[in-house]
Amino acid sequence: MTVSKHAVVTGTSSGIGKAIATKLVADGWKVTGLSRTESSLDGKFEWLQADLSDPESLTSLVSSLEPADALVHAAGFQRTAHMGSLDPAALAGMFTVHVAAASVLANALVPSMPDGGRIVLLGSRTSTGMPGKSHYAATKAALMGLGRTWAQELAPRGITVNVLSPGPTDTPMLNDPGRAATPVKLPALGALVDPEDVAALAAFLLGPHGKSITGQNYVICGGASL
Repeated sequence: MTVSKHAVVTGTSSGIGKAIATKLVADGWKVTGLSRTESSLDGKFEWLQADLSDPESLTSLVSSLEPADALVHAAGFQRTAHMGSLDPAALAGMFTVHVAAASVLANALVPSMPDGGRIVLLGSRTSTGMPGKSHYAATKAALMGLGRTWAQELAPRGITVNVLSPGPTDTPMLNDPGRAATPVKLPALGALVDPEDVAALAAFLLGPHGKSITGQNYVICGGASL
């Protein structure tokens, strides 16, 4: 009998996190979803209410879970502003959810993760810089440092760590008033990035043929970076 692998995925209530969880469940994974808003998916899915803005609460939350074969940190939000209107609280909030929560979850889950496990972090195409998105870009760029360092540390155990960096993606985040300072622009291919396309690449990296790929950043931007 084939035993389902177990993935812990954050941000499963909507957007890319939900798309990744849906894809993994369809592929036969057991998925534990962590999000503030309730998530409901068919199949082998369990939702735990989690406040990613309070990383110290996450260790105890996941302590009773069975060992995770994979961790996907997709939860996030965006606050935009240009120089002269920058809000330190927005920077602190995004850093907490994007970076600190990833660090706490990995620190809690990786010690019991089987050798050959997987970590995928959701970065952003804007991590290299984008007017009006300096704070958001900085927090997403930090994930690159985390990912490449963890990839080196965990290579002896065969655990891979990679970053996915989508461009403008068709998710509810695009309609968040907090990012009104940077209106959405269609990328060169003429359409927003499909969350399911990001999920498909995540599933590949999490699957058996992702075993030789680690410490990398994959930009999925619909041609926005051309």
